[in-house]
Amino acid sequence: MSDTQRTEPTLDPVSLQPSTAGQDAGQAPTSPDPLSQAQADLADLQAKNAELAEQYLRAQAEMQNTRRRADEEVSKARKFAVESFAESMLAVVDSLEAGLAIKDATPEQIREGAKVTLAQLKGSLERNKVLEVNPAQGTKFDPHQHQAISVVPLPPGSTQEANTVVSVLQKGYQISERVLRPALVTVSASK
Repeated sequence: MSDTQRTEPTLDPVSLQPSTAGQDAGQAPTSPDPLSQAQADLADLQAKNAELAEQYLRAQAEMQNTRRRADEEVSKARKFAVESFAESMLAVVDSLEAGLAIKDATPEQIREGAKVTLAQLKGSLERNKVLEVNPAQGTKFDPHQHQAISVVPLPPGSTQEANTVVSVLQKGYQISERVLRPALVTVSASK
């Protein structure tokens, strides 16, 4: 190479960096070093990873708090499930105690007091969704709500259908459509 072809790098007096004056005008500026680009990408990924890890930990903590609150609510619901029912029974207890406190009650007064107390008791049961199962005569036998104690033949000329309730021996009860006790019934036999 001759001295005319060879260019010596010169320093730019402002930045003290090698001057690009000798480079061709069509040449693109040099791209960043692949190592420094990889390090920048790594730093970005590490920051995103730390952010996601923090979000995960917060979500886990929130889930545990929600589970703990739900467990506490279920525990309270079980503990105080009968509170409303017990509160409604207090009026019935008060009526019974008041009736027993009367020393010289007549049979009519006792009967009247028992009717009022029974009405209070039934009202309390209904408010707490405990309903009677008392099928009328001729109602189709339902094994989900009735328990057949006996099967009786129908008298000649009867218009009642087979497999229907003839009489109720004991009322049944259900709570929110779940049978607590089936009604004890007699059922008509097939013809």
